[in-house]
Amino acid sequence: MDKLTPLKPVPSLIAVLITLIIWFIIPVPEGVTPDAWHLLALFVGTIVAIIGKAMPIGAVSIVAIALVALTQVTNPGKPGAALNDALSGFSNQLIWLIGISIMVSLSLNKTGLGARIGYYFISLFGKRTLGIAYALALAETTLAPVTPSNTARGGGIIHPIMRSIADSFGSKPEPGSTEKIGRYLSLVNFNINPITSAMFITATAPNPLIVSQLAKGTDGAFTLSWGMWALAALVPAIISLIVVPLIVYWLYPPEIKSTPDAPRFAKAKLHELGPISFAEKITLGVFALLLLLWAGVPEFLLGEAWAVNATTAAFVGLSILLLTGVLSWDDLLKHKGAWDTVVWFAALVMMATFLGKLGLIGWLSKTVGGAIDHMGIGWVGGMVLLTAVYVYSHYFFASTTAHITAMFAAFFAAGLALGAPPALLGLVLAFSSSLMMSLTHYATGTAPIIFGSGYVTLAEWWKTGFILSIVNLTIWIVVGSMWWKWLGYW
Repeated sequence: MDKLTPLKPVPSLIAVLITLIIWFIIPVPEGVTPDAWHLLALFVGTIVAIIGKAMPIGAVSIVAIALVALTQVTNPGKPGAALNDALSGFSNQLIWLIGISIMVSLSLNKTGLGARIGYYFISLFGKRTLGIAYALALAETTLAPVTPSNTARGGGIIHPIMRSIADSFGSKPEPGSTEKIGRYLSLVNFNINPITSAMFITATAPNPLIVSQLAKGTDGAFTLSWGMWALAALVPAIISLIVVPLIVYWLYPPEIKSTPDAPRFAKAKLHELGPISFAEKITLGVFALLLLLWAGVPEFLLGEAWAVNATTAAFVGLSILLLTGVLSWDDLLKHKGAWDTVVWFAALVMMATFLGKLGLIGWLSKTVGGAIDHMGIGWVGGMVLLTAVYVYSHYFFASTTAHITAMFAAFFAAGLALGAPPALLGLVLAFSSSLMMSLTHYATGTAPIIFGSGYVTLAEWWKTGFILSIVNLTIWIVVGSMWWKWLGYW
């Protein structure tokens, strides 16, 4: 080996020290078992290592699995059972739903269908800069149900389209040029991404983790299906998708407001792609089939006997793509992101699950809920306060997965302890978990890609993100709560 790539010493040392301090120095609180406290030590150390990027998240997760099995915190004195516990996350259906869906979404790039969809919308609505913004939003929304990687969607598919449009108008990522159109489109490109991520369970990787934690937090009383999630997000999402480009337009109006050449440019790009290929038609058919199955259409029309599990549907879709040759097995083996997601997802879900089983989440929720209860603001004020703390603590996270894993279950349980309706509280926190991505240039994987293109300054990015976080939270809490009430969710 010519070059070793070991763990980073400083964040690794910090993670180890924090783990040891919690394990050996901080006394086990009353009402918490030693095993639960020791698992918390491992969990916090894992999250710190992920935040500090001591190693890639998948590598950190392998170490976490090894430590849980070795220390036997989930099953003392039973090494075999402890190993089974450590590996239990790999049997979670939701983990495989995301992993397989990421593999399915490979076909968007391989066939060129993703770019075709983006340029098609611009050819229809691109006569004005605001129209281009809404075309990007429509393309994002169209792709969202079948692209569980919001980074791949916003950064890998939509961003190159956005850059090619900006370049066509001579708007370069440099002062005096980006103001023409590039800054505006770049900010829209990014800030649409958190909204589309909130719209579907399969629109970003951590969403199934949220579904799992909601079910566990209510002992199965509140379980969100793919269709229920999508329906709950529909109205607030439409409003946000309409409002966000307008607010960005108000904050940083582009110098070029009329773009009569954009539709011609998009049509030229479509011409370069050529007629829609057979592979693209197969991909479209698979996506249509998946949406029908995920939305429960066969069950609705034909009865319960025709119900198809969401993860089973994803496997069916991937099977069709493999059988037809749209994707090859080599394509899947080379897609490290999908396998990486399965590994880290399995580890974090496993640790979060056993924190609940060992009673630590219940203890923490009572502690937080009790503190808020003493403030005398009721469950409505308590829910808003919990949501605000949950969202704006994302300034300290560079991973939505790490944030959700660390805080979601405890904040959900704390809100329940205050008396908040489970469905209302769960949906507010669930959708906020995506909306908080707008805050910083490191908040999610999409952010550094778009920010790194150089069209937006750091001050402009943070200002826009903070303002839009307030706007989106207001829309999703106020309008969303009324919509979910009308749906009968709470």
